[in-house]
Amino acid sequence: MSACMRPSSLGTGLHRISPSRVAANLSLQASRQRTYAVHSTGPPRFQVFNRHAKWLQKERAASRPRESRQADYLKDEVAIRVSERLLDINRHFSKVLDLGANSCNLARAFVRENPDPSAPSSPPLSARISELIAADSSETLLYRDSDHDFNKKLNITRQVLQDEESIPYGPESFDLVMSSLSMHWVNDLPGVLSQINSILKPDSPFIGAMLGGDTLFELRTSLQLADLERRGGLSPHVSPLADVRDVGGLLQKAGFKMLTVDVDDIIVDYPDTFALMQDLQAMGENNAILGREMGPIRRDVLLANDAIYRELHGNPDGSIPATFRIIYMIGWKEGADQPQPLARGSGEANLKDILEKK
Repeated sequence: MSACMRPSSLGTGLHRISPSRVAANLSLQASRQRTYAVHSTGPPRFQVFNRHAKWLQKERAASRPRESRQADYLKDEVAIRVSERLLDINRHFSKVLDLGANSCNLARAFVRENPDPSAPSSPPLSARISELIAADSSETLLYRDSDHDFNKKLNITRQVLQDEESIPYGPESFDLVMSSLSMHWVNDLPGVLSQINSILKPDSPFIGAMLGGDTLFELRTSLQLADLERRGGLSPHVSPLADVRDVGGLLQKAGFKMLTVDVDDIIVDYPDTFALMQDLQAMGENNAILGREMGPIRRDVLLANDAIYRELHGNPDGSIPATFRIIYMIGWKEGADQPQPLARGSGEANLKDILEKK
């Protein structure tokens, strides 16, 4: 699983250089002095995940469609919860982008009948979308269910991306951008959010969900203890994730306004840790961190992990819980007619006086 910095190191050494060589070097440096300034190429992109490995994992998972569909329960559930955020926006969207679409889980959520739980009957959300662009780097996963009935209930176009970190669309191309359970594998999250802001039309929303924080903390702790017990050291079996406290700042830095960030924990029970890991692999959500150990985890570590997991986190009925922490985010691209907060100090009522009256 996913949301690890590898610090660079500089070597030091002592070298003996002759005086004549020093003079020659000084003369060469003087002749090469710049008389103009050049722009820096910007800070280097920090790499946490092996994007090619993640692409391979998704391709392999989708190549076994039966197991892949059985493991879609988490992505389907989160897609439904993300799509329900549209119920609070009274607007029709001409062109929508689903970035990191996986197997088009959002598209399936859009065509659900009666999506509004507060109304006895409501039209599917697809009625408010003229065109949906589903984009993902894994062609096999993206087209896995292209022959299913939901494709006939909305205008959907699938597009294979070279990489979700480089969004190939022009400025102000979409009325809405959504992303469900894909962005936690992005290396340059601030850069991707800035790109999303760029391709949105003014006063248009971005709605996303990603794994973060304490996701799979049970598996993380039990694997660490199993590693220490059986190997005498630690290995990164579970990928790092963004914290909810950082997401709002990243959205604001990318230029979004009227931000909303909230968290939801989804707990799934499994018969054992082997079933959990098997489902993570079928989801394409296995570890893709740079510097991870290649090959399968040793059998003795896996057996120790299962025993420790049960001892620390097991349910009374013998099953084990796995926590998936979902970070939901909404941000609006700035627009001319967008509501603006009043200037600081312009209020006529003191909040302290109001609270003291209660």
